[in-house]
Amino acid sequence: MNADQENGFLYKELGYKLVGLFFKIRNEYGPGHKEVVYQNLLEEALIANNIAYNREARIKIYSNDTGKVVGTYVPDFLMDDKIIVELKSSRYTTKTDEKQLYHYLRNSPYEVGYLVNFSTPQIYIKRIIYTNDRKLFLERRR
Repeated sequence: MNADQENGFLYKELGYKLVGLFFKIRNEYGPGHKEVVYQNLLEEALIANNIAYNREARIKIYSNDTGKVVGTYVPDFLMDDKIIVELKSSRYTTKTDEKQLYHYLRNSPYEVGYLVNFSTPQIYIKRIIYTNDRKLFLERRR
């Protein structure tokens, strides 16, 4: 079992802290700001709460066939080298938004991601899981 897995919940403690920060930001600042404003607010909150992160970290994408790098994705945040966070600020959350995070997870060594839209009528938070045991390119890299 993964050291960060408790009762089948990957990165439970970190995820709990992040969701709390998402709600705090939304409650204090409300909907409708530009995406970069929410990114900056989250960055401030991460620093204040001593949560390790990389903003716009470059994530290598690997081929399932060869295991070679075929591209790069740049999500908004990579938390503690464990969780991808993609922020949005639009009236609606689309399937394309969800697919973007899904593709980040499916094609990288990361297993957990959060899609957060601060500008929907109620804050939208979706946790997406894509476990490494389903990723062929990881087997080829070993």
